[in-house]
Amino acid sequence: MKKIGVLTSGGDCSGMNAAIRSVVRTALSKGLEVYGIRQGFIGLLDGLIKPMDSRSVSGIVQRAGTILHTARCEEFKFDRGQEQAVKTIQDFGLDGLVVIGGNGTMAGALALHNKGVPVVGIPGSIDNDLYGTDMSVGADTALNTTVSMIDIIRDTASSHDRAFIIEVMGRDSGYLALVSAVASGAEAAIIPEVPFDLDAIATHLFERYKAGKTNSIVIVAEGASSAYTIERKLKNKIGYETRISVLGHIQRGGATTVFDRLMASKFGHNAVEGLLHGKFGVMTALHNSQYMYVALEDTVLKKKKINSKLLDLAVDLSS
Repeated sequence: MKKIGVLTSGGDCSGMNAAIRSVVRTALSKGLEVYGIRQGFIGLLDGLIKPMDSRSVSGIVQRAGTILHTARCEEFKFDRGQEQAVKTIQDFGLDGLVVIGGNGTMAGALALHNKGVPVVGIPGSIDNDLYGTDMSVGADTALNTTVSMIDIIRDTASSHDRAFIIEVMGRDSGYLALVSAVASGAEAAIIPEVPFDLDAIATHLFERYKAGKTNSIVIVAEGASSAYTIERKLKNKIGYETRISVLGHIQRGGATTVFDRLMASKFGHNAVEGLLHGKFGVMTALHNSQYMYVALEDTVLKKKKINSKLLDLAVDLSS
């Protein structure tokens, strides 16, 4: 293996740049040539590939987003697009590929692996919903940003005796909503994995209001419902004035936390090591504080479950 490529795909997150930097500098230290592929799988189809050196990744470890840019590529979902990607990889003489991203990205990596391309994936997702790894790059930074915003909203909620319905990201996963609810002391979290009873939530909030609680925070993952729907159904039932805040894409940004920088750096190093030692068709992972590899097939085909102990903790602390 002499030449490898690296790309980022799907939704961006803090820590992707740290992973890119680690891949590039680890590969260079092993005597490999490294090529950056811009705009994810689109870059593989259109040949948006350029060589990278140590200076290419200087000063990016703390930056959110991705210097390689990212995009979603509908054409790559089909066999014709995948065949074109394989041809591009062959034309540029790439011996292996490191792919950074979430569930859709890992599915793309698996497709390339099944067509004979040596691939190693790096999990990058604020949703932290990739099977086989306890944490994905970007989730910790997103949590810190989200909790910081909730703390600020709590200040105004307490000043005006209001309940805020705060919508966070999480189309298929409630991890971000659940952990931020525990960390911020929210009164309720609504997530897609668990059926919710708005009447029970309203009763709970009203009882707290009667007991002298002057404000409340309800966090809702976008995949479970919308803040507007929840607010409309809770309004005039809980004793408080209600307000809505949708945090949106602010959760994807922010200076990368130390945890994400270190984990992304380790993942990038392990991805290159994996390619060099013939570990293809795998994703780097962190499980029970140990760094390892998991099969891309497992990551793509199996669904990560929400932590039941975390659910119990959230319920107990909201009582």
